[in-house]
Amino acid sequence: MYFRCPVCQQPLNHSSHVWHCERGHNFDVAKEGYINLLPVNKKNSKDPGDNKEMMAARRQFLDSGHYQPLIDRILALIEQFELHPKCTVDLGCGEGYYTSRLQQQVQHDVIGVDISRAAVRYAAKRYNDIQFAVASAFDLPLAAGVADLVLRIFAPGSDDELARICADKGIVINVSAGPKHHFAVKELIYEQPRPHPERQAQLSGFKLLHEERLQWSMDLPAGDICGAFLQMTPYAWKFSEQQKNTLKLNGLICEIDFKIDIFQRSK
Repeated sequence: MYFRCPVCQQPLNHSSHVWHCERGHNFDVAKEGYINLLPVNKKNSKDPGDNKEMMAARRQFLDSGHYQPLIDRILALIEQFELHPKCTVDLGCGEGYYTSRLQQQVQHDVIGVDISRAAVRYAAKRYNDIQFAVASAFDLPLAAGVADLVLRIFAPGSDDELARICADKGIVINVSAGPKHHFAVKELIYEQPRPHPERQAQLSGFKLLHEERLQWSMDLPAGDICGAFLQMTPYAWKFSEQQKNTLKLNGLICEIDFKIDIFQRSK
């Protein structure tokens, strides 16, 4: 049993179209196949996480293949470290692009978790062989020690929760922004753009096994893909409509700089 009740922390059991605990808390399975395990009293807004428009833009951009080197490198690292997880969790899974490729690689149970209901609905509808759940990464409705492998790409969350859900010697692959990530975009916005800060790789309750930077120059052609990229970035609201239209007409060459850290659960 992978899930626990977000209300009372008892194990959740699945029967028909309902997940339920022994204390009588029930959670219906949506028609798309996902479960919503984010209680109303734990939401920080009416509709937390990315909205439908951002998810549609993210799907369009990721499907174009411009971030393919990232998932290729993650899968290569899984092979390199000879990881054979029985249960993998993708925290901040979004619309499921990375989750689905993980599932193809590990060939075992994969769970995608995101606080955005719109994102999870997108994911579950497209990848119906993966279990998706709406939940907060700061209060995960997952059993202790359930995850052999956790992928976290640009997803904030609780180190304590990561340590709790990870099995002994479980692995976390964490992806964050390197110093030059999207620097060309920053140059369009700020008079004095600054690189992302370089932080020491650390995760409470884990030891660092590996760290690296993955960099390339991304050449986005003019058109809808460039627009989708801008829409899915956290800088989208800083651009005027005129700037967005200009970029869509001219395209964009932008630095991509990912920092990949691999941690192992330690007692």
